[in-house]
Amino acid sequence: MTAKILVSACLLGRPVRYNGSAKTLAHPLLAQWQAEGRVVATCPEVSAGFSIPRPPSEIGEGKAGESVLSGTARVIDINGSDVTDLFLAGAENALALARAHGCRFALLIDGSPSCGSGFIYDGSFTGKKHPGTGVTAALLRAHNIEVFSDSEIDALERRMVQAS
Repeated sequence: MTAKILVSACLLGRPVRYNGSAKTLAHPLLAQWQAEGRVVATCPEVSAGFSIPRPPSEIGEGKAGESVLSGTARVIDINGSDVTDLFLAGAENALALARAHGCRFALLIDGSPSCGSGFIYDGSFTGKKHPGTGVTAALLRAHNIEVFSDSEIDALERRMVQAS
């Protein structure tokens, strides 16, 4: 059986980002995986009930997804609203989807407070980034699903070959 990969819907050209845009990843490997029926698309935020567009959100105080999962950090939108519960629900939805399809790997958009796996924004809404993971990426990793950012697609391919 060929491994399925959980993929951020925005990378597949779906306009689901906070600002109503996509962040399409035009890469031959992604196109191949789609043609093979291996891609399982998700947008944790939309699955949790966020609208498109929606106010941008960041994990507060320079913390990361693991802190949100442990209850020691919150996700706040630019208007000051606490949207942590929706981010947690979206992460749980993504995990359930990955499990339902047997995904051992995920390819997620970096920078997102849900899907970031290498960096996220620091909670100041000033464009400052710091190393860290979003809520969904942290939950997937906590359940032994290997998460790769959109810039690591070649590393994901090597890892999948190694694991097969």
